[in-house]
Amino acid sequence: MNNILKPYYLQAVERTKKLILEDVDRYLEKKDIMPSYNQYILDREEYISQIWLNTWINTAASHTSSDEKKKYLEQKGISIDGIPKKKLNQLFRAQIREVKPYDFQQWLDEFISDEPCSWKQIYTNAREGYLERKEQVEQRELQKKLESKFEYYMEKQVGKQYEDIYLYIRYLVGSHLAIEIERYGIVLSSQEITFEEYLYNEMELPYNKFHFIEDRSEAYESLILGYLIDFLPNWLKKEWPSHLLDEYKQVYKQHMSNSYLQEVGYDLFTDITFELIDDLLEEQLKDLLKLIDIPFDMEVHREIYERDITRREQKAFEDREERRRRKEEEARMIDDIFGREYYPPASRNIHYILHTGETNTGKTFQALTRMKKANSGLYLAPLRLLALEVFEKLNEEQVPCSLKTGEEEKPVMGAMHQSSTVEMFHEKDFYEVIVIDEAQMIADKDRGFSWYRAITKANAKEVHIICSLHAKAMILQLLGDSHVEVHEYKRDIPLEVEAQAFHLNHTRKGDALVCFSRRGVLETAAELQKTGRQVSMIYGSMPPETRKKQMERFINGETSVIVSTDAIGMGLNLPIRRIVFLENDKFDGIRRRLLTSQEVKQIAGRAGRRGIYNIGKVAFASDQRKMKQLLEKEDENIEGFTIAPTQAVLERFQKYSNKLSLFFYLWDHFKSPEGTKKASLSEEKLLYESILGTMIEARLSLYDLFSFLRLPFSTSEPTLRSQWKRNMEAIVENQELPEPYVKGTNLEELELGYKAIGLHLLFLYRLEKRTEVYYWERVREEISDKIHESLKSGIKSRKKTCRICGKDLPAMFKYSICNECYFVKRNFN
Repeated sequence: MNNILKPYYLQAVERTKKLILEDVDRYLEKKDIMPSYNQYILDREEYISQIWLNTWINTAASHTSSDEKKKYLEQKGISIDGIPKKKLNQLFRAQIREVKPYDFQQWLDEFISDEPCSWKQIYTNAREGYLERKEQVEQRELQKKLESKFEYYMEKQVGKQYEDIYLYIRYLVGSHLAIEIERYGIVLSSQEITFEEYLYNEMELPYNKFHFIEDRSEAYESLILGYLIDFLPNWLKKEWPSHLLDEYKQVYKQHMSNSYLQEVGYDLFTDITFELIDDLLEEQLKDLLKLIDIPFDMEVHREIYERDITRREQKAFEDREERRRRKEEEARMIDDIFGREYYPPASRNIHYILHTGETNTGKTFQALTRMKKANSGLYLAPLRLLALEVFEKLNEEQVPCSLKTGEEEKPVMGAMHQSSTVEMFHEKDFYEVIVIDEAQMIADKDRGFSWYRAITKANAKEVHIICSLHAKAMILQLLGDSHVEVHEYKRDIPLEVEAQAFHLNHTRKGDALVCFSRRGVLETAAELQKTGRQVSMIYGSMPPETRKKQMERFINGETSVIVSTDAIGMGLNLPIRRIVFLENDKFDGIRRRLLTSQEVKQIAGRAGRRGIYNIGKVAFASDQRKMKQLLEKEDENIEGFTIAPTQAVLERFQKYSNKLSLFFYLWDHFKSPEGTKKASLSEEKLLYESILGTMIEARLSLYDLFSFLRLPFSTSEPTLRSQWKRNMEAIVENQELPEPYVKGTNLEELELGYKAIGLHLLFLYRLEKRTEVYYWERVREEISDKIHESLKSGIKSRKKTCRICGKDLPAMFKYSICNECYFVKRNFN
């Protein structure tokens, strides 16, 4: 034997001997008559050889190292230079097959000849072991069958006796509850609560002493399971078939014990526990608590339970009927209050002129020209700035015109014309001509109803409606059979889209750079100012007076570039050579989304000015192809408009209640007519929640309170919400309004101060405190000048750094983390 393989050879021999003896036992154990030793050798000789070969090859191959295998093969004269490991193993296994096998027959002959291990004795041991195991298997099968019978009878019996079991458990749980409540001094919120409410609500009350118990439902599940394990085996045995008990005694040689039934029935008891808990949860707590004083008697408790069930079902029926009655009453209220309030009106004897077409085509100019010639006129604007612009323009042209927006009123002596924001429209005031601008805003989810109201309830001889092309069909539908004269306008100045992606260093005189946040405007302006450019800025929270001055600087050539949000797209006519989209998406209050085709057109349409730029240019910083498609895409028609509560609706509601909480509930449940969508009233609800149940709600009439809730200010600003509430408290307590928050240390605080004074003025106008109005208008104007001067003197760009690694970011970088951190974070997640 080769020295390398010798230890593995010896291991294989010992392992093979063990396997041969196991084979002898298997061979003999099922033989009723003992076969001879020679017969075994004859039958199993070939198998023994195979046992050895398999054992030897596997032992040697798995225990011999690669170096030992190579050495062995080299000794055999086999070249193994550069041979792969797989091939090496194959050669090794092939070579060791030739190793001479151990003489196992001689070993077995010697083993059998030893008297204690005689062939007869080996047969007797194998046979007895086999028969013993066979008996054990048969016994287990009998036990298993018997266990299945018990499970079947137990389940059947429990099904028949479930109500009796439930009545007893009900008694035990009721008694436990009574002791628990008394012991821990638990104070119940009501005597009418259910067991479910007790478990899941009452235990959460702060005055209870149960905070140390984490899960009451689990505690009661364990309690009930314990009851079942304790009493149910004895209960079931009373009705047990006698043959089943006899069979148990025959199999186990003893009388059946409760512990056996507890073990066999555990899964069943667990299932029943959950059924019992489910039924108990519906019980009134007071019905369970009274059981402690009634000794358990099955029939007595059955009577009590049936009475409780009858009463409970009657109560449930009454509750259902009450809910049905309330639902019907609610439906009648909704129909009576809202009714057909929001359906388009019938034909009216008014001459409607619809001005529709692309941006910057003179639609508003034509309508205002007609209004100026009328004896009286009303212009309704989407923005305070546009109302102010028309007010100033008409007065400059010697047409006396007053101004009325939410935050300011400027009456002009003898004026028969008025310029207002659309929210200030009052349907009872008559004018010869009314002009409603940007009427596509009818689809706006928050403000759209103001346009609906103005269009459908305008009290005039002649009404001019100005809108984009995609709103035309909707407005014609609203006007129904009324006579409508339609004027469509086309751009005389073509738009040309630049193929090259825009970079900030491409900025030229006459450009308007558009991004979609105040921060974006300020950062872009700061970068341009670093290069020495004079820049005008426009963004939504900017005061109208400041916005006007910023525009004038651009018009007068004091600035060469304007940076704006999409506020530039609404009614602002400026000498813009090129509109540049620095971003293609915007945050709409819920999520960031790609601009719509109409938004792109509305903004891009501001490029070009007759006599200055006879071609309007449009550029995009990215995705030029996609954005050009949006610009050229035909708009989908507006399909619906927004509705909101009217004065008539509130008046009808007051026949039923003065509680605004009920009004908001009914509004939420009112199904708006097809083609309309309800205003969410989310801002009004937010303010209402802050004064719910206070003296403010108690002392103000419903209509007055609702009108204060609808004041147009930025409810997203916590400071302004607090100011609103303090003003409301002052009103109901008949005190002077507290002064608004005004601080002037930086641009953000100046803008917040401007808004705070605006809100203060809304209250002053509502309370008709004219003297104070004049003072605060002057203060607001001073703040507006400060904001303008701050913007004019230059914006300091903030150093941008990655919020994860702190690395410096480019000034115009869109995100708050660098690209490297973004990819690391994404790959990690």
